Amino acid sequence: MKTSVDLHTYLQEQRERVEDALRNVFPEDWPIPGRLREAMDYSLLAGGKRLRPILALAAAEAVSGREETSAKALAFACAVEMIHTYSLIHDDLPAMDNDDYRRGRPTNHKVFGDAMAILAGDGLLTHAFHVASRASEAGVPAERVLAVVRELSRFAGLPGMVGGQVSDMLGEQGITSLEQLEHIHLHKTSDLISFSLRSGGHAAEADDRQLEALGRFGRNVGLAFQIQDDILDLTGSADKLGKPVKSDERQQKVTYPYLLGLEESRRRVSELTREAADALLQAGLAKPDRLLEIADYLLNRDH
Repeated sequence: MKTSVDLHTYLQEQRERVEDALRNVFPEDWPIPGRLREAMDYSLLAGGKRLRPILALAAAEAVSGREETSAKALAFACAVEMIHTYSLIHDDLPAMDNDDYRRGRPTNHKVFGDAMAILAGDGLLTHAFHVASRASEAGVPAERVLAVVRELSRFAGLPGMVGGQVSDMLGEQGITSLEQLEHIHLHKTSDLISFSLRSGGHAAEADDRQLEALGRFGRNVGLAFQIQDDILDLTGSADKLGKPVKSDERQQKVTYPYLLGLEESRRRVSELTREAADALLQAGLAKPDRLLEIADYLLNRDH
């Protein structure tokens, strides 16, 4: 089944759609301190690929075969982008990765100070659950909304992204095997991507087999995405990446190219992308084409 518009157009349209929605996630009648609102918006509206929310929207379309179904997933898409943004704000802090630039601009704490950056991240994390709960207003059944909130707590939380970040922090300079590195990135990166796809599946009322396949697709795409990031840190340009290159090397981080070499890392990206496609094609989705296109795009990206 052919998709209605080319991938570049689709990604641009969905990115704009997500960003329009993100501009309205904070209720106007809430007494949010102005400086906090400014700090949250600074990072939340800074652009970027919007990969996770777009995957949520595309997953809803894939399950139903209808583009209009993605409207039901928009609240989940915004919630996952808020979670992702909070994690970036906190990752960039001096106590974590101590980065000066993100998406081509000074990091949040460089502009607003460490304390406000921490609180901006806290605000985005907390408000994401409020936003997700509002999916019922778009027609998502209450039991599906509850399932998504429960899954968001897990995939973004202790056994998921936060747990992966802790493993990364504790394992710095002590990682000696590929298994250790994959454990970190499966939780630090893949879990939130898997959640994005499953949330879109829930919005379209996917069955258990489809949800499992979407999660497996996300696991593999997330890992491939991280390996590609490691490759680009060595081979990309600062202008395209929006941040300094070879920062992993300078910080002596253990990466996939460090353990495997560049060519084997590239082969692993191709293998994971192929396995992700196989999972989708066996799931009985009405229209998996767009998700397959996105996976291929991520394999060949240069930023």
